[in-house]
Amino acid sequence: MSVPRGAALSSTWLFVPGDRPERFAKAVASGADQVIIDLEDAVAPKAKARARRAALHWLAAGGESWVRVNAPGTPWYDEDISVLGSSAALRGIVVPKSERASDLVALAGRVAPGTELMALIESARGVLSAAAIVDCEPVARLAFGALDFALDIDADDGDDALLLARSTLVIASRAAGKPAPVDSVTTNLAPTAAASDARRARALGFGGKLLIHPAQVAPAAEAFRPTDHEVEWARGVLDAARETPNGAVGKDGHMLDRPVVERARRIIGRASGQNA
Repeated sequence: MSVPRGAALSSTWLFVPGDRPERFAKAVASGADQVIIDLEDAVAPKAKARARRAALHWLAAGGESWVRVNAPGTPWYDEDISVLGSSAALRGIVVPKSERASDLVALAGRVAPGTELMALIESARGVLSAAAIVDCEPVARLAFGALDFALDIDADDGDDALLLARSTLVIASRAAGKPAPVDSVTTNLAPTAAASDARRARALGFGGKLLIHPAQVAPAAEAFRPTDHEVEWARGVLDAARETPNGAVGKDGHMLDRPVVERARRIIGRASGQNA
């Protein structure tokens, strides 16, 4: 099993239903940066306890992964945390329906030291609280739940309706000095759909994607990597900046001031697998 790269560097986050333990190893083998055992949406109420036991058994056997627990306030949340929170193998917890920073702070006091928290923003209240949520120390990263958010505001899940919410999460994360947020799942299982959605998310400033099928992993990962054309452009910019280090420089008729040079540095960093 590969060593997890951590929340900050991960671009592909694959859900696997908690009541399907026979799929856990396959999810790890998919190449996803992080695997999330799902105890919430993918599991029917009557199977919650069984899924929790399966997740605990997987962690006890050394299967490092994340777990999406049930939302705070549901009948299953406290038991999820009581059973799983002390596991040293638990890589992190995805907290659905996150709306209050205080819930995340309280959760951090109930889990093993070093357990990361990802706050999944899925409601209007959550979006309006995103800055406070991501600014609290226990939260490693935000993620966006487009389907639940669209339902909450009674809109479709198209780009226009959700653009403000997505941009809010990106800006809040940057302001707090946290990694770029992770975008919502793609329900269309065609790999081309996941790739298209991942490219859009990257263009908006997201740094990763939630996934629901192993076939989505490779195309989503590729979408978050800089293209050969982008790397070539970035190297040209940095070469030009080194030749004229003071002030703005020109390349191909375009001004290359500090923000452009910094963008080029970030592209090269991402191409080499560094956080930027």
